[in-house]
Parts: sequence; structure tokens; C-alpha cells
Amino acid sequence: MQRLLFFVFAWTMLSACQGADDPSTLYDIQIRGGLVFDGVSEDGQAVDVLIDGDKIVFIGDAEAANLAGETAIDATGLIVAPGFIDPHTHTTSDVLFGTNSKALHGYLTQGVTTVVSGNDGGGPIDIAGSLRAVSARGVGPNFALFTGHGSIRSQTMGRDNRPPTVAELDQMKQTVREALEAGALGLSTGLYYAPASYASTDEIIELAKVAAEFDALYETHIRDESSYSIGLLGAVEEALEVGRQSGASVHIAHIKALGVDVWGQSEAFISAIEAAQSEGLRVTADQYPWSASGTRISNALIPNWAKADSDEAMFNRLRAPENQSRLQTEITENLRRRGGAAAILLVARANGAPSRTLADEAEARGTDPIQAAIDIVLEGDSRIASFNMQDQDIERFMVQPWVMTSSDGTNGHPRKYASFPRKYQSYVLDKSVLSLAEFINRSTSLTATTLNLCNRGRLQPGYFADVVIFDPETFGPLANFSNPAELSEGVVHLFVNGAHAIAQGQIDSGLHGRPLRRADCS
Repeated sequence: MQRLLFFVFAWTMLSACQGADDPSTLYDIQIRGGLVFDGVSEDGQAVDVLIDGDKIVFIGDAEAANLAGETAIDATGLIVAPGFIDPHTHTTSDVLFGTNSKALHGYLTQGVTTVVSGNDGGGPIDIAGSLRAVSARGVGPNFALFTGHGSIRSQTMGRDNRPPTVAELDQMKQTVREALEAGALGLSTGLYYAPASYASTDEIIELAKVAAEFDALYETHIRDESSYSIGLLGAVEEALEVGRQSGASVHIAHIKALGVDVWGQSEAFISAIEAAQSEGLRVTADQYPWSASGTRISNALIPNWAKADSDEAMFNRLRAPENQSRLQTEITENLRRRGGAAAILLVARANGAPSRTLADEAEARGTDPIQAAIDIVLEGDSRIASFNMQDQDIERFMVQPWVMTSSDGTNGHPRKYASFPRKYQSYVLDKSVLSLAEFINRSTSLTATTLNLCNRGRLQPGYFADVVIFDPETFGPLANFSNPAELSEGVVHLFVNGAHAIAQGQIDSGLHGRPLRRADCS
């Protein structure tokens, strides 16, 4: 009996000693030594994060819990946070056709682990097929889609400037329904752009009712961010009315006050949203941290009446002698509200044409800016950066607790490669507009909750292991308007679904992202 007790005592002591050196539970990855922000709290904590497979399994004191990871990441002096979620990108062609893999690296080096496309009413109509294709091709960050009203309207009735028939409206509603059944995050609109600009509010309400059936989002590039048609405040009221009449939650895309006519109206804009929220309407917005918007010169300057029917019809209208006086008047006014020809920078131009202001381009062509703009559109159009916002409005929007970070990434504009680090560098460090926690929370959990992305956007056991580890001293943008496609710096490690996408600042060549569907927790 004494011998048996001795062996039991010896085995117990041996097990205890082994437990001190060899934890009883060993997971894949242990992140230790960092300041951890979980995506919802106001302060960071000095805790460990353990990852196993594609999930976060533990947050706390791993040593005290007798836990460890086969791979240990030393995050001393670094910030550990949920991977950032960009709710507004234009990455569909990058993802589906692989036309610009550097662009997706550009998101990863910003700390972004999920990108969303199909915004502004564009994108693919076949959501199910598109997400299957993403699964087959692979993708660096996770990828989700809205279904776009502009694409659906164009498929149904072309670029006709008229209301839909009853049959056409029913067809559009069915297309929206099929997209939502396939996992689309919601219905997006770009009511500033033709042909979506030809749609009435009632048309949009009917389609948004379908989104409401699925508890999906109504996301909108509002009809007017300036003074083009119904005005900035009229456009936000239209968006809110769509939400009220349809029952859908409303999300304002790239919230802004564009142009001198509406500078300062951010205060009234915010008041309108807060009033709607007090009624019980769910309203959110996203914002990129730049004073220059990005679009095409045709979108910025050519009036919508000229764009109806087809590109060929538009070209004919631009050339028609009887239209020249009207075009001159309206393009001149559009230039004025955007700050003039010197405030419009031609970017990402075809055939290696230089990036320069519209004023300089007109001078080089020996003509005036209005004719230069028309000629550029006739030659195939050009992307532009349009410097049209003021800091006071940008900051007033940014501090709202319902405004999240986005890029609205487009070629030729540094926002595609640098929005998240720029927001951190400029508005957390330099200007102290936001705290570090506010920046993180509004780039992660707020976005995931708004988009109904299940188990994303937080560092919490059971959530997917999308994790960014960045250096608070060096995290910042390198892209600018002269070199808009420079990768950002300062992300030391990045995990996408538990896979090490960036290790010690080096991008892994693997495709670790997944297609994401609304409210899908699998």
C-alpha cells in the first residue's frame, strides 16, 4: 500500500512539473506582450490572444490558464486589434479577374482583412456565381458584396431615362431577392450616377422593401452630395425616407459635404440623421479620411441628361452643335461647385498621359477647361481626384459614433492604398480627433455589426481569427497623389482566418480570405 501511495505521489509531482514547462493545452498561435484592443472596449489590455485553426480560442493570461501556442508572436510594444473591415471598396475586378493583385496587397498592408464591393449601385448581378468564383479563385482578404441597383436597372431597362413598367419593377425586385438569398449584404444605390439618377424615390423604396424582408441594408451614394440637383440636405432626407417607408436600415456611403455651396452643412446633415435615429430608424455611414473625392471626369462634370441611352448617344450629344451652349453653361457651373479646373487632378490616365490638373491639361491642349473636359470624355474618359471638402466637415462627420472607416478605393487615388493608416496617423496621432480605441472600434466591430458579418470584427473567443498587429510608431501611409499605389507601412503581423498573411512585415503569397455572406456564421 505504501509503495502504491509513493507511485501516485510521484506521478502527481511529475505531472505538475511537466505542466509548468509543457502546458496541458497547446494551440496553434499565441500572441503575447501586446496591447490588445478587442474592437468594443475603450481601453487596451495587456493580455494574450490564442488562435487555433481559424478561430480565436482564448483571450487572457495564458500562463495562468496553463495554455500556450506552438508559434509564439512577440507583440511587445505593438497594438493588437481585430482586422479592419472596409465596407466600401471597388475591388470586384481585382478579386474576380485578378487584374490588380497589388491592390489587394494594398488592403492587407493597411491592416484590412475584409473588403466589401458592389457599392454605389454597381457590381455583379449574379451574387451566387460571383461568390462561388471567389471561392474557386481564392482571395487575399475576405470578400463580400452588395447587390447594385444601377447594375440591375441597366440589365432590366438599359440606360432609359424613364420610370420602369410594373413588369420591369417586379423583375428588378426579383433580382434583388435572389441576390439577398445568395448572401448579398444589402441593396446599394448610386443615385447621383446615370442611369440610377433616373429612378424615382418610389422606385427605390419598392426595392428597399425587399432588402427589409431579409433584414439587409439599404446602402446609398445619395442623389446629391453637393448642389447638383436636390441638394445635400434634400438627398439625406430622401435616403431617410427610403428607410422609413421600406423598413430597411439606412447606410450613407462616403459621407461628405462636397463643394463650396454645401460647406458647413455637415451640422444639419448630422442633425437629420440623429432625428431619424431617435425615431427608431437605424442609420449609419462610412467615410474616407481625405479632402479629395475620386470619380471620373464624366461623372463630375458632364450633366446626366447627356448620358442617357448609351455611350454612343452621349458622344453624339457632346458633339451636337445645338447642345454646346447648354453644355458650356452646365459644365462651367459643375466646375465652379468643385472649386475650379485647378482643383481637379487627372489621374490613372490611359496611354501614360501625365497626371495634372484640368487647368494645366487645358493649357497644354490650347483650349479652355470646359472643352478639354468634353474632349477627354470623347477620348475615353479619365479618373480624377477632386479637391472639394473642408476639414471642419470631415472632422465633424468623423467623430460621430455611427460613422465607420472606409476607403472607397479607386485607381489613381491614394485612398485605395492608405485610408486606414492615414486616418490613424492624421486623426488619432496628429490631430487627436479620435482616440485609438475609437479608431479601432469604428474600423472593426461597428462595421461588422452594421453589415451583419457574423463572428467578425472583434477579438473574442469563437470569433474568426482576423487579427492585425501594428506598430503604433510606424503605422502610416506612403501613398500620396503623386504616387497613389504605394503600400502602407507599420503592419507587423496580419492574420486572415487564422492564417499568417503578413509576418514581420512581409506579405505571404497565400490566399487566405473567404467569400462572406450576410449573417452566415459558418
